[in-house]
Amino acid sequence: MTLFDDNSLLQPDPEPTSQSAEASGPRALAPSPAPSEPQLLGDPISFAAAAPPVAPSHSSKPSLPEDLRITWSWLHFIFFLFFGAASLIVVQAGFAIYYTPLHRFSNEQDFERFVLSKPAFAVGSMVVWYALIFLFLYVTLSVLRGSPFWQTLGWRNLTHRTPGWPGNPLIYLLAGLTLSVAVFLATAKMQPPQNVPIEELFRYKNTALLFMGMAVFVAPLVEETVFRGYLYPLLAKSFGVATGVIVTGVLFGLMHGAQLGWTWGLVSVLIVVGIIFTFVRARTGSVFASFLLHLGYNSMIAVVTILGTKGFTKMPSAN
Repeated sequence: MTLFDDNSLLQPDPEPTSQSAEASGPRALAPSPAPSEPQLLGDPISFAAAAPPVAPSHSSKPSLPEDLRITWSWLHFIFFLFFGAASLIVVQAGFAIYYTPLHRFSNEQDFERFVLSKPAFAVGSMVVWYALIFLFLYVTLSVLRGSPFWQTLGWRNLTHRTPGWPGNPLIYLLAGLTLSVAVFLATAKMQPPQNVPIEELFRYKNTALLFMGMAVFVAPLVEETVFRGYLYPLLAKSFGVATGVIVTGVLFGLMHGAQLGWTWGLVSVLIVVGIIFTFVRARTGSVFASFLLHLGYNSMIAVVTILGTKGFTKMPSAN
């Protein structure tokens, strides 16, 4: 038998003859040790069995809280911004083409007055845009990834709140009402410039009433989902909770700047309000808490505005 025989490892040698067995004597009768089976190099089962267990390494970085364990990244946020801007242009252009096919406007102010005189245009276009924003988030975060939509965006029951914070939803609603009163007192002597968009809107009764309905029933849901549910955890995960709270509040206030004619006193107050909303969301770990705060805040503003203008039939004096 040679090393080059194909069956050298598979076929045993032929049994010795009786003469050779007798010649070998008792030494031949001694059993030979069984050859050990060769182990395959790289065999994972044999390697795992032979290797000592390795203790899991503990990272010094603390794990993220549950409300910050998000599935989206800054790349997703860039696509979100692009979709939001493009969809807003498309929606407003579509409404403009539908409602103003034969109208000629001498300037931008004439066009704005025409838009505000059409409730379906002024408010309806915003509702459609909000719906498209929700559709984008639903498809990219829930449908394509198989995750629950509301829970993914931070809508959690208040029973899982941080210890020391109330779990009664009514408390947050009342806190929003109180915050609104505080803002009224703080801005009582602040006067925005003439003909700001929000005041122009109040000159059209039907549009103003529909706008107030949207501010109470639609805006808190959309704004809390986008700012406190989508944007805040991305900022907090990347730069820390404190930075996430402040930046989200600043962006929330700046978003309303155009409506107030960029009166920086009023915008600054709204920035503080946005920081309070985000702080509550961060401490409770739930967007539901900041939503209730926002709902109470907007509801009080709507009631006071409607009563103060007698149903938008009598606008108060600017002086």
